Parts: sequence; C-alpha cells; structure tokens
Amino acid sequence: MIHKAFILGAGLGTRLRPLTNLLPKPLVPVFHEPMANHALRHCQAAGITEFAINTHHLPDAWNASYPDGTFEGSPLAFFHEDVLLETGGGIRNIATFIGDDPLLVYNGDILTDIDIQQLIDHHSASNNVATLALRSSGENCNVNIAGDQVSDMRNLLGSAAGTHQFTGVYCINAEILDLIPDEQVVSIVPAFIELIQAGKLGAVVLDEGDWFDIGNPQAYRDVHDYLRQKRDDAIHPDAQIHPDAEVDESSCVIGPGAIVEAGARLENCIVWPGIRVPAGSQHRDAILTGAI
Repeated sequence: MIHKAFILGAGLGTRLRPLTNLLPKPLVPVFHEPMANHALRHCQAAGITEFAINTHHLPDAWNASYPDGTFEGSPLAFFHEDVLLETGGGIRNIATFIGDDPLLVYNGDILTDIDIQQLIDHHSASNNVATLALRSSGENCNVNIAGDQVSDMRNLLGSAAGTHQFTGVYCINAEILDLIPDEQVVSIVPAFIELIQAGKLGAVVLDEGDWFDIGNPQAYRDVHDYLRQKRDDAIHPDAQIHPDAEVDESSCVIGPGAIVEAGARLENCIVWPGIRVPAGSQHRDAILTGAI
C-alpha cells in the first residue's frame, strides 16, 4: 500500500491574487485553516504517513505554518525550488524521498473529499505505472479513457475532445522517474503520454464527493459559501466579536483569533484567522486578510 504523498505547493497562484500576494496558495486559509491542512488530513485518512511538499513562492510561510516540520504526527519534508520545475521536474526533484516506493501526488490548490482510498487500491492492484483520479464532468474535460485506462489527454494523441476531468490527484510508481529528464523544468504530461502509449496509465472515475479547484477569488468565495451550508462553525468559537458589532452570521465566515471590534459591520465577508476588524468599519462582500 502507499504510505507516501507529494503535495504540490510550489505554484505562484497568480489566478488567486491578491490573496497569494500574502501566502502561497496552499496556505491560503479555507474555512479557518490552511488549504493544505485539508489535503494532508485527507491523505492521512487513506493511510499516508509521510509527506513531501515542494515550495517556491514565499517559502518562509511554510516554516511558519508547520514550525516543527510535522502535521498531526506525520513528518513533512520540504523541497525548495529556486526555479519552478513544473510537475514533472518537481517529482524528479524529490527522487530521494520517493526511493523505490509508490507515491500519491496531490495538487495543493484543490479542496476535495473524493475516495482516494479507492484510487490507491485500484493502482496497487494494477500493473499501471500511474493511475489518475478523474471526474466524469467538469469545466476542463481533457482526458479520454477506454475502460480503466487513459487513452489520450489534451488531445495530444489526436483523439476526439476529452470526456473526463482530471482531479489533480494520482498515484505513481518510482519507475516513472525514468521518463522524467533530470534537472529540467518539465511537465509530467510527456511522461503520461509515454505511459498511455505503453498501456500503463490507468484511470479511476470518482464522481462521489466534493471537488473544487480554488483557482480564483470567486471560486474561493464559492467554496466558503458551500461549506458554510454544510458546517456549523462558520463563526469560529475562538473568534472575538464585540457585543456592539453587527455580523451577519448567515453570510460570514470568521476565523479563529479574529477580533471584530465595537461598531464594526460585516455582511457576506470572509475574515482570515487572527485578523482585527477595526471599530466602526463597515465591510460587505469582502475577504479581510489584514493587507492594506
């Protein structure tokens, strides 16, 4: 079984600016905690015990978020990229972490609860070098499948338009490293194409559960709106709200350690953990991050 995972955390998050001017995208808070925490916990529930995370943009923020290099008992190994190596180069860069073991790869900019145990089980029982978790619908359906094998992606092999959405979660075996050039900036896609041609790229369609690509500020707001309907802690119990403040609790998400001072008014706002909302200030349809 797979016990190692690689969280892709090095991207610039340009589509999510200005939020990613403050933090790497996977550390942007989603419902009270870094987005990466959701991914790490999701992987742990499927038996993952060790993590590698690549960094590039604002790397010190990772050390601040995980100062002892662990998350809920699991060690985190950080691999800094001075130059962004892309997905393939990033995997090649953690070869020492991979060793000879299979690996779960998880994009750091998604929020999901799909059944990754099913993905892991399918991959472990197959002869595939890599297995992708897919959805049968989505905004970017660019993967073709034939049975439980990928037959094309991005139309690079000349198939018809794609039929499935790639989730950004997949399993690989260590032998894929032989298909990735050493010390180069390269996508994982060319390696996937070689595996398709060899009949070694599998697919599992996981339509049950939620899956969000938090790609821009509107998507960020949308996922909070969705989670607020499912959870009862939109106003975190460790938030301090002055009795004279006016907070629309039906539309706001307020993080732990946030302070809403007297006379402040909030409607349809997301307040990041630890942020102070000044007395008398009024905010509507805002994401309050502490940035000026």
